[in-house]
Amino acid sequence: MQQYLFFDKLLKLVTLAFLFSLSACLADKSATSKNLKVNDAAELFTKPEILWTTTAEGRGEESHGHFLISCSDGGFLQIGETGSLPDDAQIFVAKVSADGTIAWKGEYSSPGHNLGNGAMEVDDGYIVFGAMNQDSALIKVDKTIGNVIFSKNFDLGGVDAIESVVQVGSDLIAVGYTNAQDPDTTFFAEGKGHLMRFDSEGNLSSDSSLNDHMSHAYRIFSYQEDLIVGGLTKDAEDYSLIKLSKVGETTWSKTYGGNNSDHLFAMDMDLDGSIFLSGHTLSGTDNWDTYTVKVNQLGEIIWERKVGNPRGFDPEYIHDEAWGIKATKDGGALVVAGTGDEYESYSECNDQDCSDRWHAYLVRFGEDGQILWEKTYPNPEDGDWAGEDIVLTKDGGALMAVDDGQFTFVRLLSID
Repeated sequence: MQQYLFFDKLLKLVTLAFLFSLSACLADKSATSKNLKVNDAAELFTKPEILWTTTAEGRGEESHGHFLISCSDGGFLQIGETGSLPDDAQIFVAKVSADGTIAWKGEYSSPGHNLGNGAMEVDDGYIVFGAMNQDSALIKVDKTIGNVIFSKNFDLGGVDAIESVVQVGSDLIAVGYTNAQDPDTTFFAEGKGHLMRFDSEGNLSSDSSLNDHMSHAYRIFSYQEDLIVGGLTKDAEDYSLIKLSKVGETTWSKTYGGNNSDHLFAMDMDLDGSIFLSGHTLSGTDNWDTYTVKVNQLGEIIWERKVGNPRGFDPEYIHDEAWGIKATKDGGALVVAGTGDEYESYSECNDQDCSDRWHAYLVRFGEDGQILWEKTYPNPEDGDWAGEDIVLTKDGGALMAVDDGQFTFVRLLSID
């Protein structure tokens, strides 16, 4: 009987030990599962691979694209210049079809001081904007082969240019700059921010200064009956964002950044009115890093993120320069940039590549600003690649405009 009681107690102890061990095991599995959701979420996303690439060459030794649009027929339009400032640049536009076949190319204006800053699609053509002969310019071309429907330029003060256009009703509302102090740049001209209004035929109906808020107005969007304009403050110290009524009265004005240079070169807006700003910053960084901010319709920051050096080199020498952003359907954003070093005194190589070989660089943010993934894309022909702009495609993919000395289109598979 005592022997039975002994074995009975032993069995109970073993059973308790087993149950305790099983409980601990389940708790550990639960913790592992929770950890996966919190820490390894990025691994659940597939980083997009390249489907195809196409390069369009202009007449100049080099061509530089700045802006990309997705067209209603499934094709894509890239806009920039071929040749070089100040005396030998022409506005250059290239259209590719959905499969990457070059549909047409157009070079506009005589060689000189000309800028192709962007384009928008209208019912019967594309409105290309920038500068001709140091003056703000609008060029309307047809969709079939890029023939000119009208071409107009406007002297609004010193060296001036249009950077962005939005259609509101039958009007075209544009922003840019006048009185450039650094006229031979395709980026920050250090001028005076400006707003213009045109009719559908490209006739100027009004213009006004935005210089109280920004020295370079870079992007404009419309939301409900308001206008949202993003740009750069004097000396490119901060991102600048203003909200205007439909008649141009200022509702609010905000700046974003830190105690060093903050360069805004990308902007987009979600369907719910959330505003995404991106570019690059020296504020609180070792060198230039991408700087992305999401704000609401009051200009209040929802989140901000500084991201860079994806290949792990010495951060003091690496430039991460963002030029394009697109809002994604989940409330996040996709940023396109270039990453590499520009210092003759420094070059470092690791198992991925060498620092002085530039890569196109994508960063995918979720709704709350978490990094879902980041990926770099080297030039397969061993030259430099830098991302200039990006658009989303109807099938859930994306297309990058890449600078490699010509206009390169890089089609990517799913970004989600």
